[in-house]
Amino acid sequence: MQVSTLTHPIHAEGVRVVLGDSLVLDGVDLLVRSGESVALLGANGSGKSTLVRTVLGLLPVASGTVTLFGSDVTNRRDVAWQRVGYVPQRIGSASGVPATALEVVRSGLLGPRHLLADRGRRARQAAMNALDAVGLAHRAQDHVQVFSGGQMQRVLIARALVRAPELLLLDEPLAGIDRASRESLAQILTDLRRSGLTLVTVLHEMGELAQVVERAVVLDEGRVVLDAPVQDLGADQHDLRTVLAKRVEDDHDHPHAGPPIAHHAPVLSTRSSQDQR
Repeated sequence: MQVSTLTHPIHAEGVRVVLGDSLVLDGVDLLVRSGESVALLGANGSGKSTLVRTVLGLLPVASGTVTLFGSDVTNRRDVAWQRVGYVPQRIGSASGVPATALEVVRSGLLGPRHLLADRGRRARQAAMNALDAVGLAHRAQDHVQVFSGGQMQRVLIARALVRAPELLLLDEPLAGIDRASRESLAQILTDLRRSGLTLVTVLHEMGELAQVVERAVVLDEGRVVLDAPVQDLGADQHDLRTVLAKRVEDDHDHPHAGPPIAHHAPVLSTRSSQDQR
C-alpha cells in the first residue's frame, strides 16, 4: 500500500524557478517525511537556498508544485504556517534598533493575522521556553547587540521555535560562527531532532552537523544530483567536491543509475552564483 504524501511536511515535484532571465531550479523533486533531518548541500549558486525560499512560498514557481503539510504554498491562506519555523541566513548580530533577546524571540509570534500576538503572559512564557531550548534563558533581558554571532544564531532559532513548529528550516546556520558555537548549535539541533522536530538545513558542507543529519540532498546547477542517506557518502561527506566527482564517475560507469549532473546548456541564461545560492 502506497503511503500518501499529503501529510508530509514538504513535497516538491518538478519544480522550476526562473528569476529574471535565469533558470535557477530545474525540475527539482524533494520529499521530506515527518521526523527526518535532511541537509540541502551544494556549492554557491547550486540553488539550495532558492529551493528553501521556494518551499516557503517566497519565490514564484514557474512550473511544478510545492506543498507544506499537504497545502499548496501558492495558496498562502491555506498553509498552516504555525507548523513551520524558518531561520534565514544571519546577516549581522543585530539591527540598529535596540532589542533584548526576549523581544526578538517574542517577535516570532507576530503575523498578518496576529498583530498583538507578542503581548501578554503566554507570549512571554512561550518566548522563555524557546530561549531555554537554545540555552539562553538566562540572557533573556540582554540586548542582542552585545551577542556573539553564535549567540545571535541561537536567538534566531529560538524565534523560529517560539510557535512550537513541527518543521524547522535553517539556511546556512554554521556560517560565520566559531567552532565552539558550531558544536553548541549541533547539540541544540540534536536535541530538537530527538523531540520529533523535522529539520531541513542548508549547508555548504556538513561540518559539525554531520551527526545531526540522516539524509543528504545535493544540488548542482539547480538540479538534484544525489539524494541518499548520509552514511552512504562515507568518509567523503565533508568534501562536496569529492562527492560530486564520484557522482560523475558513477554516471559515466552506470549511465542509467540515476539522474545525471546537469551539464546541459540551460534553457535560459546562467545565473550569477553570488546572487543565487
